[in-house]
Amino acid sequence: MAIDQVFEALASRPRREILAYLSAQELTAGDIGKRFEMSAPAISRHLSVLENAGLVSSERRGQFVFYRLVPDSLVNTLTGFAFEICPTAGPLKREARQLAGAKKKPGPAR
Repeated sequence: MAIDQVFEALASRPRREILAYLSAQELTAGDIGKRFEMSAPAISRHLSVLENAGLVSSERRGQFVFYRLVPDSLVNTLTGFAFEICPTAGPLKREARQLAGAKKKPGPAR
């Protein structure tokens, strides 16, 4: 991983927002795409840039590919800290946490 790739990845606002969403949970490309007004191929390109920079990893499970932050990345550690105080990314991270909590709650028994 070259430092230039990391800076290129972080230079894009949508990619920084994707990192904010992934800071709370892993998501599929489709889940990520629902949060943006852009095409699926555009989301895929953003995810590819993040993965090539070593900030995100992916895992195929059946027909879905799940994306998550690379936990040992110093950049992700620093970015996570910045997201806590950033007026734009902070709300995205909180939204991602709420969505993660909603997915974990079991539905009513029938």
